[in-house]
Amino acid sequence: MRRLPEPHPGPYILDRMGKRILITGGAGFIGTNLAARLCEDGARVRVLDDLSRPGSGRNLTWLFDRSGGQVELLRGDVRDRSTVARALEGAEEVVHLAARTAVTASLTDPVSDFQVNAMGTLHLLEALRAREVRPPLIFTSTHEVYGALDDVPLSVNGRRYRPTDHHLRLRGLSELRPLDFCSPHGCSKGTADQYVLDYARTYHLPAAVLRLGSVYGPHQLGTGEQGWVTHFLLRALEGDLITVHGDGRQVRDLLHVDDVVEAFSAALSRFDRVAGKAFNVGGGPTNTVSPLELLSLIESVSGRRAEVRVGGWRPADPRYFVSDIQRFHEATGWSPRVDVPTGVRRLHQWLSSERVTGPLERALQEVR
Repeated sequence: MRRLPEPHPGPYILDRMGKRILITGGAGFIGTNLAARLCEDGARVRVLDDLSRPGSGRNLTWLFDRSGGQVELLRGDVRDRSTVARALEGAEEVVHLAARTAVTASLTDPVSDFQVNAMGTLHLLEALRAREVRPPLIFTSTHEVYGALDDVPLSVNGRRYRPTDHHLRLRGLSELRPLDFCSPHGCSKGTADQYVLDYARTYHLPAAVLRLGSVYGPHQLGTGEQGWVTHFLLRALEGDLITVHGDGRQVRDLLHVDDVVEAFSAALSRFDRVAGKAFNVGGGPTNTVSPLELLSLIESVSGRRAEVRVGGWRPADPRYFVSDIQRFHEATGWSPRVDVPTGVRRLHQWLSSERVTGPLERALQEVR
C-alpha cells in the first residue's frame, strides 16, 4: 500500500524555546493540534478551556501524555472576566480559538452563542488593553462573516456549483467582499472579528484576524452541525446514514489542520505584516469539494458506499464559498500543502486507528 506523506515541517521558524503561549479553547480540535506543535517547538502552553465540548477531555489527556509538563490547563470560561485576565498572566503570544462553532446551535440558543463568541472576545481584548506589555493576538474568525452570498451568480457543473464569473472561479472570494452577518452565529463571530480589528486600530493592540475556511483533520469529532468532512467519514466508518443538506452541490474549500497550524506560525513569525488586518485563510481554489464529490472520495478511500438521505437547505448556507488566499500568501509566504485526497486519506487512517483502540468510541458516545 502506498505510504501517505508525513505532515510537512513548516518553513516558519520562531524561537519558541521556553516561550509562554496562551491558547483559548486549547482542548478543542484546532487547539489540540496547535498546542502539540508548539510543544514540539519547545514552548510552554497554557490552555484555557471549560472542557464542555465532547472529546475535549480526551484531547487534553492526549496532550498531557504527549507533552508532559509543557502544557498547563486553566479550566474556565471566557465569559468570566477574571478567568480571562488570569489566563493572560505571563503570556507572550495568544491564539484565541474559544468559541461556539455551530450555526444550528446558535439558532436555538443565540444568547449563549453571543456571550461566548462576542463577549468572551471582548473580555480578552479588555484584558489585553489593561496590560503594560501586550502580546500578539491571533483571532480565528470564519468565512461565515460574509453571509449567504445569495448575490453570487452560479451555474451547475456536474456535482457542484461554480461561479459564472471567471475571476471568481480562479481566485475565490477576497477580503474586499462586503461583510454580511447572517444567522446568530455569523453575527456573534462577525462582531468579535470587527472588535479585534477596531481594538487594533483604536487601542493599538497587536492583533490580526484569520477568517478560516472549512477545517478538518485529526482530533476533530465532526457532527451534523459542524466538522462536516469528519462527520461524513465517521458515519461511513460506522455504516450509518449520511444526511446531505440541500442538493449536495455546495462547494467549500477545505483546509487541513496541519495547514492551519502553519498559518498561525506564518502569521506570528511575520506579525508586523499582518497586525491590524483580516485575512481569508482556506484551502483556496485548488482544494475545493462538494458533499456529493466528498461522498465519492470517501467511497474510494474506505471501500464502502454510504447510504445517503437528502435534508432541507440550512439557514445561511452558501452554495459556494472558496477563499481567495492571495493576500495572506503575499504577507507571509504561506500556502496550503495538504491536498484534499491526501488529507481525507490521512483523516480516514486516524479515525480508523482511533476506533480500533477504543477512546474515540467513548468520545463519540458523548456526541451522540
